[in-house]
Amino acid sequence: MRVTNNMIMSNTKININGNKTNVNTLNNQMTSQKKISRPSDDPVIAIRALRLRSSLSQINQYYKKNIPDAEAWLDVTETSLTNMKKLLTTIHTQCDAGANGTPTEEDRKTILKQLQSLSDQIYSEGDADYAGRTVFTGYKTNSTLTFQADSKETYNISEYLSADKIEEYNYSYGNVKTPTAADVAAKTAPGTPENTTLHRLRLSYDNITDITGGKISYSYTDTATGQMTTKELNVTTVTTSDLEASSYAIADNDIVFNKDTGEFLMGKTLASNLKSFGATVSVNYDKTGFSKGELRPENYFDCTNNTDAANPIQYTNFENGKRVRQDIEYTIASNQTLVVNTQASTVFNSDIARDLDNLTSIVQSAIDAHSVVDNIKEMKGLSQYSSKDDQEYLESCLAAAQKQADYADHQLQTVFNRGLTKFEGYMSDVNLAITDVGSKGQQLDITKNRMSNQQQTVEALKSDNEDKDLSDIIIDYTSSYTAYQASLQAAAKLERQTLLDYL
Repeated sequence: MRVTNNMIMSNTKININGNKTNVNTLNNQMTSQKKISRPSDDPVIAIRALRLRSSLSQINQYYKKNIPDAEAWLDVTETSLTNMKKLLTTIHTQCDAGANGTPTEEDRKTILKQLQSLSDQIYSEGDADYAGRTVFTGYKTNSTLTFQADSKETYNISEYLSADKIEEYNYSYGNVKTPTAADVAAKTAPGTPENTTLHRLRLSYDNITDITGGKISYSYTDTATGQMTTKELNVTTVTTSDLEASSYAIADNDIVFNKDTGEFLMGKTLASNLKSFGATVSVNYDKTGFSKGELRPENYFDCTNNTDAANPIQYTNFENGKRVRQDIEYTIASNQTLVVNTQASTVFNSDIARDLDNLTSIVQSAIDAHSVVDNIKEMKGLSQYSSKDDQEYLESCLAAAQKQADYADHQLQTVFNRGLTKFEGYMSDVNLAITDVGSKGQQLDITKNRMSNQQQTVEALKSDNEDKDLSDIIIDYTSSYTAYQASLQAAAKLERQTLLDYL
């Protein structure tokens, strides 16, 4: 085949251009230290790079954002629960002090001061937040667990109470007060302190406006038919003054509601029946006005905020008698989620504040009762009451006051003994929640380590696919550049060859 000069020059130009392209490609690689600068350079590398970058982006989302967020949420939760445990432990210690032995006047005042300070902060840990989101209120992260100030809001609340919560409780009436000079002169009969035992079932709030329809219902499973049975009870609403005036007289099958204290008081027969049925008591009631630190009903109960009658706000926390879970989940790995929140209803029992208030009022009653005894003893030593009649009168007052103080001491010991068991139960709930948070933290740590390893693996694969070592690039570049220079020199010599060179 005949080869012409044009053919030689054309091939030479093609080869020079190829070498020049290699030099340019390697020069780009030297600048970027990447194997390709555009997908067309190597489609296989480009497609693999897209897939690896997408995987790495997902892993970084989990490892650098979701997992740290979940860790912070769990840390805030655990800190709050630990503080709550300390508060409950302190209350338990005070219960132990009140239940064992006979507290002195100084002991009672110390216990009262401690309980009053604790009542102001008992639910404050439930208002803990992370990044502006309250951690214990389920989906209502923009709302606090408690009222932050005294409120005049009106709620209609549906509360479900287990008959297991019915307990015996002693009520005293006919209180004795320190007689005045006029009482001594007129020989006014002192009060006659009496004590009676009733069965009570408490709502989560006191100072209730009214019970809807004056009725409550209770449900239980009929052992004969296996069917769920629901019945109603007519309830008489009274005040504490009404009960004291009637000497707390309640028939065995009757039930009354003290709206001042939020307590249902019932006779022993009705209480026994409800307990034996294993009944669930359903109460619908209205309440207007909440104190600072009280639990917001929407975090615990089915309720309606009727503060604005034209725009009521309804909240649902139960379906078919079961509490609706409001789980906040973080995606911490591919196809793996973690529930990070703990709902207040599982740890911040609505009975805690009620029991604490009960303890406080019992201690205050004991202090007041002993104060009356001390006052009368002091009056007996005054010269103005030295007459026989006055002394006999004051002695009768002292006997009545001492009886009242004895009732108060007995009640204090009984309630504080019961408080030991109750607050042990509350601490157990908190300990269980702390354990649950701890197990979630361990699960998160395991996933975090796995994501860290995955991140390193994918980054290595991505680097192997896209990156090129600078030393290798320099070697290849030098080789290509040398070839390019050689091709230029060869082409230059070819250009100088003419027909005359062969003649």
